[in-house]
Amino acid sequence: MASLFSGALQLTDLDDFIAPSQDCIKPMRVDKRPGSGVAKIHVEDDGSYFQVSQDGGTKKLERAKISLDDCLACSGCITSAETVLITQQSHEELRKVLGANKMVAPDQQRLVVISVSPQSRASLAVRFQLNPTDTARKLTAFFKKIGAHYVFDTTFSRNFSLLESQREFVRRFRAQADSKQALPMLTSACPGWICYAEKTHGNVLLPHISTARSPQQVMGSLVKDFFSQQQHLTPDKIYHVTVMPCYDKKLEASRPDFFSQEHQTRDVDCVITTGEVFKLLEEEGVSLSELESAPLDSLCSSVSAQEPTSHQGGGSGGYLEHVFRHAAQELFGIHVTEVTYRPLRNKDLQEVTLEREGQVLLHFAAAYGFRNIQNLVA
Repeated sequence: MASLFSGALQLTDLDDFIAPSQDCIKPMRVDKRPGSGVAKIHVEDDGSYFQVSQDGGTKKLERAKISLDDCLACSGCITSAETVLITQQSHEELRKVLGANKMVAPDQQRLVVISVSPQSRASLAVRFQLNPTDTARKLTAFFKKIGAHYVFDTTFSRNFSLLESQREFVRRFRAQADSKQALPMLTSACPGWICYAEKTHGNVLLPHISTARSPQQVMGSLVKDFFSQQQHLTPDKIYHVTVMPCYDKKLEASRPDFFSQEHQTRDVDCVITTGEVFKLLEEEGVSLSELESAPLDSLCSSVSAQEPTSHQGGGSGGYLEHVFRHAAQELFGIHVTEVTYRPLRNKDLQEVTLEREGQVLLHFAAAYGFRNIQNLVA
């Protein structure tokens, strides 16, 4: 499934005016107690809220903070007057960390690791008319020029996510006779889709969502666990940045699921979008195409870095094709050479089936866009 929300969402130049239809859904926190009766809310000139009870008593209400966990990547609901926990997910925050590193001795610096998604790399390649390999090498050179220590490609972690999705589907298929919640299995690397499922369908859909982490969060685990041990560092000493095509990835990185209480650090500390990389290049006065190339980094010290690769399938990661091919071979011994899509209501809602002797063995669907996803899960 593709992202539900626009990758063009901008969080700059916020307007303090909120239209009635855009009013924030949680402007205050009210303690609900049984038998408390009806109360009115009074707003002072300074914007503070007071609860006025029927007997005339007043109580000042605490302003609720809006975090990325609360936001569904909508536009218009957050103004600069709100206390918004969004500054940790910006290229300005990356600049602060890089600037702080320059003020201390090398052994006191945080190790800055940047992981670049293939989708962002492809966008940059088109923008600067470069091939994927040159783009990856020049990006490595740029990030190291401004202070990063390592630059990785998330194709490595996407392999993990795809492989685990394949294995999970086969396990669910074999367990479907014993569990009504085994199938269908819903796969997606889009955090907007996960937010939608959690907030609108809850327990109905959640058991059917694949438990495999997205490539971003797999990379987060690898960097903060495996790589930190290689570097003889605790996870909190590594500042991990990912370059992603969509603002929804900022929401994903901020989820409490991916926060280590032991080390008080997130798997991914900061997410910057492809557009923010453009801003960094502009602020540095650098054209990517004019930079000298730098060697690619490898997550495993014993393995040399490989050239950037792509996957078969859709732009969202190719989950359907990979899971379909693996399941056909593993469950039925059928080698699928070409996956044939059949459009349903529109070109963004398509199905794929595996048949043998007129019997449908596997039935998959690919849905892109909010309306198609709603129709699929309804």
